[in-house]
Formats: sequence, C-alpha cells, structure tokens
Amino acid sequence: MNLKKVKIGNLHTPNNVFLAPLAGYTNSVFRAVCRGLGAGLCFTEMVSAKGLCYKSEKTEQLLLTDGSGGINAAQIFGNDPEFMRRACESEALAPFELIDINMGCPVPKIFKNGEGSALMNDIPLAEKIISECKKSGKLISVKFRTGLDETRIITAEFAKACAGAGADMITVHGRTRDKMYSGEVNYGEIAAAKNAVNIPVIANGGVFCAADADKLLSETGADGVAVARGAMYRPWIFAEITGVENYDKRDIVRGQLRKTREIYGEKFACVFMRKMISFYLKGTKNAVFYKEKLFKAQTTCEVSDILETVNF
Repeated sequence: MNLKKVKIGNLHTPNNVFLAPLAGYTNSVFRAVCRGLGAGLCFTEMVSAKGLCYKSEKTEQLLLTDGSGGINAAQIFGNDPEFMRRACESEALAPFELIDINMGCPVPKIFKNGEGSALMNDIPLAEKIISECKKSGKLISVKFRTGLDETRIITAEFAKACAGAGADMITVHGRTRDKMYSGEVNYGEIAAAKNAVNIPVIANGGVFCAADADKLLSETGADGVAVARGAMYRPWIFAEITGVENYDKRDIVRGQLRKTREIYGEKFACVFMRKMISFYLKGTKNAVFYKEKLFKAQTTCEVSDILETVNF
C-alpha cells in the first residue's frame, strides 16, 4: 500500500491508514493500542450531540483521551444543526482537533430518528449541519455511505455537497444503508466521490488484511483507508499494513487489559476485555474452548490468567 501523510486543513496525519469509529469499541485505550500499532488517525465511537449539549456524564465519558499523543478525532451524530454546532463548541470536545459527523450509521434506531444515514435523504439539512459545525472553528469531516439502497446511489452528489458546505475531509463506506455491514464494497462509487471533490477522500469497507487495504486504495484512488471491524478483530492489522515490526500480541493485550481497568474500572474492564480477547481469538486453535472460559470469568484477574494461556 502507498503510505503517505494526509493533509486535513492544517493537520498532517502520520500516514493514511485510519481507525474508523466503532460504537462500543473505540474507547481511549483501544485507540491508543491501534495508534501504537501504526494507525495514523483514530476516531472515538460516535457520541450524541444533544448528550454533549446537555452535559450527559455517560456521553462525555465516551470522549476520554489517554494523552498518548497523535491527533484527537471525535465523531458526533445528530440532526439538529444548532445542537451539532453547540456540541462542536462544547468543553467536552475542546481537546479534539477534528470532528467527524456521522451521516452513515445504518442502525434502525438512529435512522428512524433522522440521524446517521437518514441525512443522505435530506442533502440541504446535511449541508446546513456541516456549515453550522464549521462555525465552531473546528476541522470537520463527514462519514457517509454510497446511498440508502441500490436505487438511490448518490455518492458523488453527496460528496460535492459535503465539500461545498465546508467539510475538510470525507470518508465513504462503499455500501448502501440497506446492506448494513455485509456485501460487496462498491469501489467505483468511492472513486466517483474522489473524482468529484478536492478534499481528502478516505475509503472504508471490507478491510480485514493488508491485501484488502491495498486493493481498496488502488481500486478507488482514495487518499487513505479507514479500518473498522477488521481492527476490532485484529488491531495488529495496522502494523501489518504500515510495516510496524517486533510487536508481541499477548503483551499488547496485557497492556490493553491493564489500562482499561485503570481508566474504566474493574467491572467494565472485565466485561469489555472478555469480549475483545474473544474477538482476537477468531480463527485460532481452540478458540471456542478459550471463549467459554473467558465468558465465565468474573474478574480481570481471571481474564488475565486465561490470557496467559491462549495462543494468538
């Protein structure tokens, strides 16, 4: 893969391999893990703009940072331009240089609220949200899909609207909303977005190994790739793509467990790391056996003991 820096406004990323926002997963510790393995930019999980405006403690906790360096990037969602701007101006988002607007989430609850990918059905509102967020003085990116379904493909049109409203970067998930997270990635539509605008375009969808990233970049001509579920199962995918060497998977997970407990507490760390280690074991020998043991673990000490016996 052709590694290069990406210029987003006045920012320059170390490379063009990014961690996409993953609801429920891209907390501060996981972002630090991925950054340490080579990710050039890591986004928080999506947070509610209204939750930030109303100073929801639960919402603000999603924006914890670990101070490990790198560009701080957050993703917000909502459908009210004023609330979106106020969220960008909030104290909770003060540490973040780049704010991504979620216009691609396909989850029914979000869609029915007129948020996420539903905004692709109302381009004037999407433009208004972007232009209002830009008033905050923050750099703004937008993540969206190719359309709502195969009868409503609007990738290039929506890309132009985002750029025209002031977006500094866009990320295109190469599937329609109805496909959710499965099916073929439409390289041609991501390429159409790239050809339609003069801001950085990041390609997203179907990256589970270095070869996938290389193909996505070469087929679309995009400026970079964003890894989502591939990172959830294998955070070392960033090392494989960027050429980072001499990393120890078990040691990485040990550190993730320890830092997750320190920052988020025993209960959260136990439940979260049981799940994450189970993901990391996908495709390995005796994975089912170890997963059964993990989900019976009641403390992080038990999780740690199991971790020392697994073979990544």
